[in-house]
Amino acid sequence: MAVNLQKGQKVDLRKSDGSELKKVMVGLGWDEAEKSSGSKKGLFGALFGGENHRDIDCDASAFLCVNGKIENSDDIIYFGNLEHESGAVKHMGDNLTGEGEGDDEQIFVDLKSLPSRYDKIIFVVNIYKARERKQHFGMIKNAFIRICDNDNHQELCRYNLSENYDNMTAMIFGEIYLRNGQWRFNAIGQAVTDNSISELAKRFV
Repeated sequence: MAVNLQKGQKVDLRKSDGSELKKVMVGLGWDEAEKSSGSKKGLFGALFGGENHRDIDCDASAFLCVNGKIENSDDIIYFGNLEHESGAVKHMGDNLTGEGEGDDEQIFVDLKSLPSRYDKIIFVVNIYKARERKQHFGMIKNAFIRICDNDNHQELCRYNLSENYDNMTAMIFGEIYLRNGQWRFNAIGQAVTDNSISELAKRFV
């Protein structure tokens, strides 16, 4: 059974039998909340939902950190830099709308191949051009981050974001970090008003 985490809760990342994890999949998901006008989503929403409506494009990113800080722009894994030079972290591509069930974006981490200098990976999501499009996380529902054992696809832990995030344009979802030789996950859920990946990254430089 996966562990459902609360904000700020930390858990060890181990297989269900207690052995050490080698590879994990980090899945991030969200849905656009129904518009108050009752306009429909999908094809009919695009046709009849009003000319001014634009799908909310959320972008997930991973920041590889040394001593908790980003040292190089190459350590930012996002839709414009899908794979770390070490091959240990891979982003599976950009989802422009959040449509569909399950994960909207996935990031794979090979913990065994990750160079030893890295001690933390921070997972964030921002709304693309949020200010220009007048969009914010209050327009999103069912947002979550989950960690799965990549060997057997078993979900180990999940954190569902359920607070009111009106006017917030980006989110620090959670982090995988090394503590006493053991990888752990911390459910952060910190909403911020940053408008881009680069603004988010500056918080960890």
